[in-house]
Amino acid sequence: MTSATPPTRLSVLDRSRTRRGEEPAQALRDTVAFAREIDRLGYHRFWVSEHHGVPGVAGSAPTVLAAAVAAATTRIRVGTGGVMLPNHRPMVVAEQFGVLAALFPGRIDMGLGRSVGFTDGVRRALGREKDAADDFGAQLAELLGYFDGSQRVHRDVHARPAEGLHVPAFVLATGAGADLAADAGLPLVIAAARGEDRMLGAIDRYRTRFRPSAQTAEPYVVVSGTVAVAETEERACELLVPEAWAGAYSRTHGEFPPLDPAAEILARAMSARERAAFEQSLKGHIAGTPEQAAAELAALVARTGADEFLVVTSTYDRAELLDSYRLLAEAVGQV
Repeated sequence: MTSATPPTRLSVLDRSRTRRGEEPAQALRDTVAFAREIDRLGYHRFWVSEHHGVPGVAGSAPTVLAAAVAAATTRIRVGTGGVMLPNHRPMVVAEQFGVLAALFPGRIDMGLGRSVGFTDGVRRALGREKDAADDFGAQLAELLGYFDGSQRVHRDVHARPAEGLHVPAFVLATGAGADLAADAGLPLVIAAARGEDRMLGAIDRYRTRFRPSAQTAEPYVVVSGTVAVAETEERACELLVPEAWAGAYSRTHGEFPPLDPAAEILARAMSARERAAFEQSLKGHIAGTPEQAAAELAALVARTGADEFLVVTSTYDRAELLDSYRLLAEAVGQV
């Protein structure tokens, strides 16, 4: 992956991660500033996420944040990774993306997921139950119908200004969601959250089952994952530490925390359970020098046949985070 044209598009998902002792507002401002730099580096898309009631994530309103990002950038496509459709009424989602697409024509993506709130309290606050994700297929069809005028769930109801606008939709999935993406004829966004073999199986099912739609004529696969790049392999691996510890802490304490500095985490005394979760969280990522990372990424793209790779990397030091994305872009010939 050192030619002038990368063999696959590279995009970015930023979750507006907070740092210890920092106000959430700072994380949101930094997401917008980060997007400007990612735009300059030639990445294809910049997406933001939806999380509710999570101490370590400031991004709870992705369409609002996407508007700020789109206003601050000039070229890059902007979207959501994703809006969790079970948490919202399809008409409201259509209206929000319609406004975005009207303000920033040709630059807005609509990434959609099936997750609901992570805790009983959050789900109650959202007015949703655990089984809300079961209706995703019907919600998706209704949402898309507001854009092309075909929805009949609520006759004579139109989403303004969405109707008649083209906003590319993507389905975020870990397993069964791949079948829903195929049935709807939409691009699939998938990660190896349950292991690469299961991800490859889901991708195969998606391609086999795919039914062309007005939006997408052929299967389109976006693989998502962490890529940490630094001048040395050791330093690249250290970039993984803050997010790995946050993941381990969430599994052992039930709360996803703000990011801590890597040096403090590595010096920390951990229980056996914490240590096992932390070491597990460090696995399955790409980390190394620019040459190593580019080679590993090329191999992953070859194994999956991905049309696009969505980089989801976070670490405590924002300057080092931007350097990682810059080194990756340079390594694949993107800049």
